[in-house]
Amino acid sequence: MTRDAHLDELGEFLKARRSEISPRSAGLPDTGGPRRVPGLRREEMARLVAISTDYCTRLEQGRIQASAPVLSALARVLRLDDDQRDYLFGLAGRTPTRPRRRTRQKIQPQLQRLLDDLAVTPAIVLGRRMDILAWNSFAAALVTDFSKVPEKHRNHIRLVFTDPAMRTLYADGETVARTCTAQLRMEAAKYPDGPRLTALVGELSVQDPQFRRWWAAHHVTSRSVGTKELHHPVAGTLRLDWDTLTASTDPDQQLIVWTAEPGTPSYEGLRLLASWSAGPRQPAPGTTG
Repeated sequence: MTRDAHLDELGEFLKARRSEISPRSAGLPDTGGPRRVPGLRREEMARLVAISTDYCTRLEQGRIQASAPVLSALARVLRLDDDQRDYLFGLAGRTPTRPRRRTRQKIQPQLQRLLDDLAVTPAIVLGRRMDILAWNSFAAALVTDFSKVPEKHRNHIRLVFTDPAMRTLYADGETVARTCTAQLRMEAAKYPDGPRLTALVGELSVQDPQFRRWWAAHHVTSRSVGTKELHHPVAGTLRLDWDTLTASTDPDQQLIVWTAEPGTPSYEGLRLLASWSAGPRQPAPGTTG
């Protein structure tokens, strides 16, 4: 089979597998209207894979060669078994890779001790894919009660895009969301075939058109330092500096801390919030629970 024939066969293979996936099984809303094609429409598959419809069209027409990350995303969306996945990669002239099974991340003991000692500083620990691994009570009072979020959904960017209270907490929620997308794109470079990251990108791409557009733009940034303005229902307007400390024993774990310059209204607001969070309290209006 020639190179062009391989790409033609890849396109036919994708179309055949696409016709076997129902929109409902792919997590897409059921519009109830008539459908001219069985299975997923081309634009629906493109959305789930986080590629453009034009790219998907050219791929199915045998006009382009897909990258390994795109092939992995296609295999996930089309629910290919191991043999089908190997066949897909072979047609594309790529070496099939098996996603490495990673053990569930646990917070490093030294980070946990540091977190426990930060009684007057809100802090969280982020892991791979921006999963929230741990937090102190001050961070729960500042952002949200993470303990009430199901563990599988306890992910920073997922909360930013799916929890309305998170968007209203930040003065510039759109910038925060766009920055989170660029940070997640940086994560994708380290673990391009990670099934959980691929699933997270697929979910957010389907649910949020802004995420889909920003993800397709391929902007990247790392977590380092910065300043955010928050509108907190108890502490009022807070302008906080945030900093990132990376665990030397596991670079995929980062401690994020928020501080304010002493003597500023934001510093006094944090002290007020610390007093409020230290004792019995009712949920603040507008926060998630």
